[in-house]
Amino acid sequence: MLVQLRHRPTDVILPFVQFGAVVLALSAGEGPGAVTGLGVLLATGLIGWKRALRHARLIADTPTSRIASAAQGYTELRGRGQPLDGTPLRSPINGLPVLWYRVLIEQRQRDGKWKRETADESDASFLLEDASGQCVVDPEGADMMVKRCDVVRRGDMRYTQWSLIRHDRIYVLGDFATLGSVNTDFDFSAQVRELLASWKADHPGLLARFDLDGNGEIDVREWELARSQARREVRRLHEEVMAAPEVHVMRRPTGRRLYLISDHDPARIARRYRALAIFHAAVVIAAAAATAWFAQIGVF
Repeated sequence: MLVQLRHRPTDVILPFVQFGAVVLALSAGEGPGAVTGLGVLLATGLIGWKRALRHARLIADTPTSRIASAAQGYTELRGRGQPLDGTPLRSPINGLPVLWYRVLIEQRQRDGKWKRETADESDASFLLEDASGQCVVDPEGADMMVKRCDVVRRGDMRYTQWSLIRHDRIYVLGDFATLGSVNTDFDFSAQVRELLASWKADHPGLLARFDLDGNGEIDVREWELARSQARREVRRLHEEVMAAPEVHVMRRPTGRRLYLISDHDPARIARRYRALAIFHAAVVIAAAAATAWFAQIGVF
């Protein structure tokens, strides 16, 4: 079973709007109310159809990349989940280490039904690891589709937890970025000029470092010494940047593109979105047919 634990606002609102539109169209009878209800149903059906179809195509058409060679931008990754170094994230239910969790807390009512009290969700990042390297995954803003679900009852309270744990197979579709990567447009001469300009702006400091004869001026020989020192410092800085480790990050993309984290097979998720697109298409067809039929019989 596919369980989507976090939806975008549009995904949550659309079904309620469609249900309300059906109720309005049926209860309004003849006149503007029926027209409004069918119009809303058509519009929301089209929106839902386009969104679901776009998401299905993104999942199906985006190739899986290896972390070490992934292009910057919208990318699909698959690998095993791993925790970040440091204090592990622990489940609030049983204290066991997890990578991500969402907990729903409910209380039993006198009639035997469960009433939602609160929900808590972690926002800590975790690692995705494949054979080529590791990537930090930021779950903020992601649509979470997670199948592991544990239910614990304590008296009249029920705790339902969905979670990702270490070594889970995880699929992520989102914005891939490499932080700390080397700028290939590094201009050595420009960096030297900028450093020398900053030294010249601090004239007392420049004299203290390079006025070898102490006459209060920087002659040609002393200025050449300063230039040599500037070249050495820029070269050393460039070598440090080149040697710095790169950090790969997966995060929510800008705009309206899907950001998805799941422990399901992506082909199955794509099928789920295609089925949702078919449902919305059926809503559009039914609303269009009802509109045409009402118009034919003169309801409006």
